Amino acid sequence: MGIAALVRLGLVVFVVVWLFGPEDLRAVVPLWLPFLVALGLEVQFFLNAWRSPAYRSTPPDRRPQEIDRELYGWAGDDDEEDDDEDDEWVPEEPRRPWPWRGLLAGLTVIATLGVLAVVVESRSGWRGLSDAEQAAATARFSAEASRIAGHPVEIRCDESGERVGFVQHTDGVAEIGGDVAYLTPDRCHELYRLAFDGETTGGTARGIAVLAHEAWHLQGVRDESTTECYALQSGVALGERLGLSEDEARRLMRQALAENQGGGTNLEYRVGPECRDGGNLDLNPDRSDFP
Repeated sequence: MGIAALVRLGLVVFVVVWLFGPEDLRAVVPLWLPFLVALGLEVQFFLNAWRSPAYRSTPPDRRPQEIDRELYGWAGDDDEEDDDEDDEWVPEEPRRPWPWRGLLAGLTVIATLGVLAVVVESRSGWRGLSDAEQAAATARFSAEASRIAGHPVEIRCDESGERVGFVQHTDGVAEIGGDVAYLTPDRCHELYRLAFDGETTGGTARGIAVLAHEAWHLQGVRDESTTECYALQSGVALGERLGLSEDEARRLMRQALAENQGGGTNLEYRVGPECRDGGNLDLNPDRSDFP
């Protein structure tokens, strides 16, 4: 089995596992990533085949050449030579690889898996919920965000992807001091599973933090670092109201705080030194169980 075939098989296996496997995988790895990698590899395979000598060069002529005839002679006159040449066996020209065939095969696999993923995804996750279930969920999220914002606000799940998602590189967005915030469908589904099904996933902590983060923006806090610090603290009570125990909610927010200090966090969102027990951003300075 060639490398190209192994790549296509690997893509098939990953998509199947992503669609029907553990929820944590979908929370960590976006589905577009393996498709992008597979497409890049298919293009590379095609270019390598196109540029290879086996495809670009002309197969060598293995019949006796003129210099061979001059060196070793040739029996018979010209007429006999012509007759001999007519009867001479000519080897079949080697079959050269056709790179377009491999590229079309790879693109067909990618397109087929893409359609399958879209169909399955449309019937699962947030999009798989009924209109009534989505409405009940967004009403619950809006009520929780209103408690943090201090005034009535609305949370919407941006299924169109126009405001939040991969292109915008964010899980949520809100107008500072406004009354509407948008979350990605994945974050909405994580919150739904917690609040309505009592289930937690690898993305539960992030979902809670994002909802609290946008709610603080709606209250009027602009600085991203400060907003994130406040969100991780209020996320404990928010997690409890959505169904977690206090210990579990606090553990998840402490985990999120630790991850915030990692190298993968945008500097704009990384909390500062005052985001600590007794620091200037401590919302409950009379308590020592930060956040």
